[in-house]
Amino acid sequence: MKKRIVFAALLIMMIMAVPVFAQPTTKLRGDGSVVRVMFIAMDAQDQHWLKLNQGAQAAAAKAKIFYTMQAPFNKVDTAQQMNIMENAITAQYDVIMVAPQLATSLIASINKARAAGIKVIILDSPLPAGSNYDAFIGTDNGAAARTAADTLAKAIGGKGKIAIVNAQAGAGTTMIRENEFKARIAASYPNIQIVGTQYSDGIKERAMNQATDFMRAHPDLAGFYGCNEQSTTGIAAAVKQSGRKVVIVGWDLSSEAKTLILDGTIFAVIVQMPSAMGSKGIDAALALLSGKTVKRDDDSGCVVGTRANVAKL
Repeated sequence: MKKRIVFAALLIMMIMAVPVFAQPTTKLRGDGSVVRVMFIAMDAQDQHWLKLNQGAQAAAAKAKIFYTMQAPFNKVDTAQQMNIMENAITAQYDVIMVAPQLATSLIASINKARAAGIKVIILDSPLPAGSNYDAFIGTDNGAAARTAADTLAKAIGGKGKIAIVNAQAGAGTTMIRENEFKARIAASYPNIQIVGTQYSDGIKERAMNQATDFMRAHPDLAGFYGCNEQSTTGIAAAVKQSGRKVVIVGWDLSSEAKTLILDGTIFAVIVQMPSAMGSKGIDAALALLSGKTVKRDDDSGCVVGTRANVAKL
């Protein structure tokens, strides 16, 4: 019984982040009530989302508005993410910031929110062209994926076999990262062969097993490309356990990834600016509620993190 209570408490902590609340000095709503903003993340486990939340929290505290983050337990619980979105609409939040798990899963709910007068800001993971939202803030994933391809190709001398471990199939962000990477390799590096792609659903242990299978099937494998944090660190765990020298290029600078770069297991990662995404999201929310025009698409930026610069990132 005690274990069930502890598990339930931990689950609630993962799904619900602590809200930031204070009475605003400038009332932005016509009725004088407090502005309320919710961020709906893909999950509450990756450090990427936690850093994004921290940036949003800091900006919300400075603006003295109500802010909260909610998220499904994992990256593939689209039904739970839809439920959170519907609850936010029912609760009549002023602004909903959301990172959709799948590119199309929340379109109906987003249309419903917009029809109800709620501002919708998409963070990190883009929707299909023509979708109905107020602003998108995130990394230019296509450009960054092409940079990742160039980085891995150069590191393996422009030839050899490589494998890809992605997160969830169908997610707007990670599919761009996969497809643009593949397109760059095909167009620019004819002597590099992509032997396969697996989907870990953002679960580190699954990525580790998939990477291990790739190495067993291809003893001459030269490189790996990981499309998100957990896929990248899962690949690294497999390579480290195997004792083989396989070049890894991935995404996102968690504390674990930083350690693995410094010890030489991971060659490089695409370092996003999640905290900037969060603070930009709050800034855009306040601007929209004030009737101001904001950028439809706002690139939050990224850099390549390697052993040479990772300590400063």
